[in-house]
Amino acid sequence: MNSATRRKRIALFGATGSIGKSTLDVIRRFPDRFELFAVSCHSNIGALEDIIDEFGPKYAIVTGEGNLKRTDLKVLRGREGLEEVAAHHEADIVLIATLGTIGIFPTLAGLRAGKRIALANKETLVAFGSVVVKELENSRGELIPVDSEHSALFQLLLGWKDDAETLILTASGGPLRKLSREEMERVQLADVLRHPTWNMGKKITVDSATLMNKGLEVVEAHWLFRFPPEKIEVVIHPQSIIHGLLRLRDGALVAHMSTPDMKVPIQYALTYPERLPSEVRSPDLPDLSSLTFESPDFDRFPLLKLAYEALKKGRGFPAVMNATNDIAVKAFLDGRIGFLDIENTVFTVVNEFEGTEEDLGALIEADLWARRKAREVVDSLV
Repeated sequence: MNSATRRKRIALFGATGSIGKSTLDVIRRFPDRFELFAVSCHSNIGALEDIIDEFGPKYAIVTGEGNLKRTDLKVLRGREGLEEVAAHHEADIVLIATLGTIGIFPTLAGLRAGKRIALANKETLVAFGSVVVKELENSRGELIPVDSEHSALFQLLLGWKDDAETLILTASGGPLRKLSREEMERVQLADVLRHPTWNMGKKITVDSATLMNKGLEVVEAHWLFRFPPEKIEVVIHPQSIIHGLLRLRDGALVAHMSTPDMKVPIQYALTYPERLPSEVRSPDLPDLSSLTFESPDFDRFPLLKLAYEALKKGRGFPAVMNATNDIAVKAFLDGRIGFLDIENTVFTVVNEFEGTEEDLGALIEADLWARRKAREVVDSLV
């Protein structure tokens, strides 16, 4: 097999999560196109063992607790392991689906080494967008978004970049879309995790319920596509068929539609600029007659408005907002605080922050500061 037709070697970080599992489905579907070169997990060693047994990667990285005792591959640990594999000369594509800010390190290492980074980790761009963009501009690497909305916009901009005036991100509205603030005060964890259209991990499902997820995506879209905040809109679209739209200079709207299944954007990130057949069914046109759209309610979901404000301020505010939200959502998932306490915690910490420099070290310090402050606020609420 020559270099033009050899299989692409995939380093999959966050292999045991929902994005990781969907990525493995894509690799299974195209064994002649892709091979799993490396995998990582945080602490789900059992699931990692199963992946290794099936795919036979050369490297495995554990970023959390737990030990992987194997002699049939090289086992690495932590941030350093992710960086080593991301820059490895044998890796072609690095798909980053880790949780948390650890994703920034393999992203930068992979870009410096000229790799394609398929990015599914929100924190990387939300907290460190300016750093990533600077590295991208000075490297041979490329950054392809995996998130369904950003993938849609990425594809649309291939055809209409010069004519696009506004980016439009769609949001399902989450499981609490129709609830009043008073009703939100009484929701339980099971209510929040009952997402109407997407099957996602618990953290991102809670973020969908607060609309913080969409706020983070606004920040990501700014760094990915270099549109100012006032040129990025959000619209509630409960059916999750349209994933992104462009408003063009002549008043036209163009949209990207697909069945809500993460295998679609994952496959595109791996195959771009080529398209391969997918097992995901295309929406039936008669089903599109029921598509609906609503303006987001910033009063009921104030974290979305906060994301716009943090993006406009810059100076580390998005990093602080993101870090605080991480701690608050975990506290909610652990049953320590109520649903609306998530936003109360985020606002409290962000309002204390005074801004910082936009270099990697300063942003990491801002992230750590916010996590400490957030834990203090959560402890005061318990």
